[in-house]
Amino acid sequence: MLDVTQEQRERLFARYGRLFKRGDVVFREGEPGSEMYVLQEGRVRILKTVRKQEKSLAILKPGDFFGEMAILNDHVRTATAAAIDDCKVLAFDQSTFEAMITSHVGITIRLIRRLASRLRDADDQIENLMLKDNQSKIVNSLLKLARTMREPGSEAASLRITPLELSSKVGLDVDTVKRGMYQLRESAFIDIQDERVLIFNVEELEKLYRLLGMKEELEDGG
Repeated sequence: MLDVTQEQRERLFARYGRLFKRGDVVFREGEPGSEMYVLQEGRVRILKTVRKQEKSLAILKPGDFFGEMAILNDHVRTATAAAIDDCKVLAFDQSTFEAMITSHVGITIRLIRRLASRLRDADDQIENLMLKDNQSKIVNSLLKLARTMREPGSEAASLRITPLELSSKVGLDVDTVKRGMYQLRESAFIDIQDERVLIFNVEELEKLYRLLGMKEELEDGG
C-alpha cells in the first residue's frame, strides 16, 4: 500500500514496525481492534470461524493491508489474522491511518482498489459456495484468475498461485485442492511448476467447467 524507498521503509519500520513469528496470531476474531496493518515481509492468513470451524479466507503478501475494518467502523475484529511465515508489519492506529488517507491521494486510491478487489473475491467465494462439485469449484476459480491474467490473443494463461492461496479462493482445504489440481494435470488441462500454474488452453478448461455443470444438473435431476 505504501510506495516508499528502502530508506523510508526502514524509518517507517523503526517507528511503526512489529515482528511476528511463524504461527503467531496478529489478532483474533471477536476482539476489539485499534490498529490496522501493512504487511512488509512474509505472509499472513485471514481466517473466519464458520459453524465452529475455521475457514481460510485469504493469504496476504507483502504490500497487502489488513485489519482496517475494525478502525473504520469501530467494530470488533471480523476475522483472525495469523502469520504463516516470520513477518514484518507496520501497525497504524486510527488517527495515523486517517491522516495517511486524507493527506495522500495515492494511498486512498490504492485502498479503494484493494477493497473493491476484496468485494470481488467475496462474490467469487459466494458463487463457489453454490457449486456442489469440488472440481467445479477449483476449475471456476482457475478460470476467474485466468481471465484477468491471460495475455490478449493467447490461448494459455500462467497463474502465480500456490495450492494454499488457491484453497482460500476456492473455499476448500489444501489437500482437496491438491488432489483436484493433480487430476487436471493428469488430464492435460494444466501444468504445475513450483508456485505457478500453466493453463494450456483456457477455452478447453471452460468447456470442462460446462461439462461439470451438466453432470451436476443430471445428478440433481436423477
